[in-house]
Amino acid sequence: MYIKRKIDAFLKQWKSESDHLPLIIKGARQTGKTESIRQFASSHYSSVIEINFVTSPLFKTITGDGYSAEAITRRISLLNPEFRFVPGDTLLFFDELQAFPDIATSLKFFKEDGRYDVICSGSLLGISYHEIESISVGNKTDYVMHSLDFEEYLWALGYQPEQIDALLQHMIRLKGLSETEMTVFSNHFFDYCILGGMPAVIKNYLGTHLFTDSLQIQKQILLDYQEDARKYAAGLDQAKIIQVMNSIPSQLARENKRFMFSKVSHGGRFSTYAGCIQWLQDAGIVSPCWCLGSLDLPLKGNIDPTKFKVYLQDTGLLIAQLDEEAQADLRTNRNLGVYSGALYENMTAEALIKQGYDLSYYRRDTSPLELDFLIRIGNDLVPLEVKAVSGKAKRLRTVIDSPDYEAIHYGIKFYSGNISRQNDIISFPHFTAFLLHRYADAVRRF
Repeated sequence: MYIKRKIDAFLKQWKSESDHLPLIIKGARQTGKTESIRQFASSHYSSVIEINFVTSPLFKTITGDGYSAEAITRRISLLNPEFRFVPGDTLLFFDELQAFPDIATSLKFFKEDGRYDVICSGSLLGISYHEIESISVGNKTDYVMHSLDFEEYLWALGYQPEQIDALLQHMIRLKGLSETEMTVFSNHFFDYCILGGMPAVIKNYLGTHLFTDSLQIQKQILLDYQEDARKYAAGLDQAKIIQVMNSIPSQLARENKRFMFSKVSHGGRFSTYAGCIQWLQDAGIVSPCWCLGSLDLPLKGNIDPTKFKVYLQDTGLLIAQLDEEAQADLRTNRNLGVYSGALYENMTAEALIKQGYDLSYYRRDTSPLELDFLIRIGNDLVPLEVKAVSGKAKRLRTVIDSPDYEAIHYGIKFYSGNISRQNDIISFPHFTAFLLHRYADAVRRF
């Protein structure tokens, strides 16, 4: 069973462009990259040549006669004479590119040759991407693929684009949803948060509707991540990477969710563990959320690189890391317990990352004021507050009313209630966070 993904439309658009460049698809392992590429290739090319540099290491010799398209295709045909190269109708799919980044040198020559399309992918591509970028800059298109977002999950359940657009129109018009809509989407969203977006987990759940089986798959994925750290974290202490990843649930459960290396191990320091955070981010496993030194635009110019929170890019995997008692209570009774704030923040962070936002937050050292996330909409700096249930958005009110924050004119709250607006604070249900970018584009035009 193939699950419709957003990359499907991107791949069709990419191929339709007459001057399209070779494509590199990045993303964490098991997010569905290979399956989506195969699905696309099977219906758009008469010949598909798939080479996996991990399972078929002999193909690392294909650059032995040089990097030209002619030299490489000749070598490939020697290694496998069954491959057919049809000009204008052949896709070369180089998988697990991180195992042989040198092949990226050939992308320039495939671009100039123009007879064959090229797609490269890899589960740990971000780790070696600096090297790949340096030898292929200007000769490729990049695409980052994540696990399923909530919209893709709704597609898997059978919802149509028109129903998604209707939800967006409610947000744009600030029109409340019906009780039925609130109940149905809230229930789907809660299930999605427990499951996460890994395709194997979603497929299993759609077939069995059992969370227990899904948990086993999630735990295996986490073990695979740990194994990747042991294999590929060159120059770093692999055990420290695993320690950092395992500490994220407890770090987020604290009232002050700033990541503290002293909570990873006794006496832990930034200098010791900073490289571990970068490795996990490059592997597509975590997303740092950087603290801003001031509430001014542009956001990137105000980042304090020593202060940050860390979220998992898939909330289902975060839940799979919780202790067994907390997991059982969550899956059986839908009780988030002490993790409620952490999980809803991680859900929102995940939705932002999957829409292309960079994560940032604000915490003032001289007071308890903290803003969960900040984004830019037009010329406005818009703070986002995430509430586990309902309640007043006191922190938003503080910064909106203060004359000290000239770039902030309104704020957005995500909570368990319906769409509403009270003066300059707009409230949306948690399950609408995946539509924030489209909402921002719509209101920017008004």
